Amino acid sequence: MADREQDNPLAGAALDTLAVRAGHVRTAEGEHGEPLFLTSSYVFASAEEAAARFSGEQPGNVYSRYTNPTVRTFEERIAALEGAEQAVATASGMAAILSTCVALLKAGDHVVCSRDVFGTTTVLMDKYLGKFGVDSTFVPVTDLEQWRAAMRPETKILFLETPSNPLNEVADIQALAKLAHDHGAWLVVDNCLCTPALQLPLKLGADLVVHSATKYLDGQGRCLGGVVCGRRELVNEVLSFIRTAGPSMSPFNAWVFLKGLETLRLRMDAHSVSALSLAKWLQQQPTVEKVFYAGLPDHPGHELAAKQQRGFGGVLSFRVKGGREQAWQVIDSTRILSLTANLGDAKTTIVHPATTTHGRLSDEQKTASGITENLIRIAVGLEDIEDIKADLQRGLSAI
Repeated sequence: MADREQDNPLAGAALDTLAVRAGHVRTAEGEHGEPLFLTSSYVFASAEEAAARFSGEQPGNVYSRYTNPTVRTFEERIAALEGAEQAVATASGMAAILSTCVALLKAGDHVVCSRDVFGTTTVLMDKYLGKFGVDSTFVPVTDLEQWRAAMRPETKILFLETPSNPLNEVADIQALAKLAHDHGAWLVVDNCLCTPALQLPLKLGADLVVHSATKYLDGQGRCLGGVVCGRRELVNEVLSFIRTAGPSMSPFNAWVFLKGLETLRLRMDAHSVSALSLAKWLQQQPTVEKVFYAGLPDHPGHELAAKQQRGFGGVLSFRVKGGREQAWQVIDSTRILSLTANLGDAKTTIVHPATTTHGRLSDEQKTASGITENLIRIAVGLEDIEDIKADLQRGLSAI
């Protein structure tokens, strides 16, 4: 391994090359595709070697809860894409966020979290971390002054999604990184909606990036998984927790995600082009009240998104004229779109956030986050965009 690192043919390679090649070390079999290691444990040559492996004195596999060659290949590949020193894979995106928080926080610590995050992230921060003495303050993702006002001496993590789900709010990553570091805290960015194909938070100053690999890293809605990327010292803390508690990624899922990464840039570019076309079309529909997509020039975060992102992604949302009844009517009238809460799929998905992805929030939390009853979220897939428009037109014309 040392020789390979010293003579790394991928040093300085572009993202598309890393997405296809990074992390794969061929076995003696000479396989071209990445091998799938479906094993729970590994055999040691001697008791001495076993002791050395378990103590960490000797590198190598120990137990697939925390060392598996297929998972390691995925970790190394996504670390290369994000520009991270190290990455550790988890069983789901929420497991990645939970593992990060448990590994880096203790009772008495404080988190400042964007209120514009995935609903389950809010529940985790507000309800479950709070049970163990970690306090959380929620602020608008775009209001730097409210982030600054929320800081305390015991603040350890600033956590956000950008762009946010589902309203496409865009945060200034560089400004928040400086705020965090000035107060001795870490900035953790959920990069799920952009992926490293469109945005590199670590290069903008973030300390850690988390993903739900279930979404765009896979790209076809096949498996659950998550990953934490960043500085080695922080990722090692997360790895230590995963080794102990076990929210690990399965080797099979890692193998699937490796194949997804190979087409990541192509897919994200296609999602972005179609989403912008759909957003512009929705703005012209008389029964649509407002469209939320950072790719639109009149979006308040458009200029910042254009600066720190390479593209605008595939997720958008819009408000129809009316309330829940009208939103449900539009959703139920579609025949091609998939009514499911997942996103990042080759298939376009549609959902009503107020009663699904953000349904566990209180009415006050929904109001603060802009999750209204007439809001619909769409994650644009890879179908012909004119077919998607025609499918939506059925419901929009009927309300």
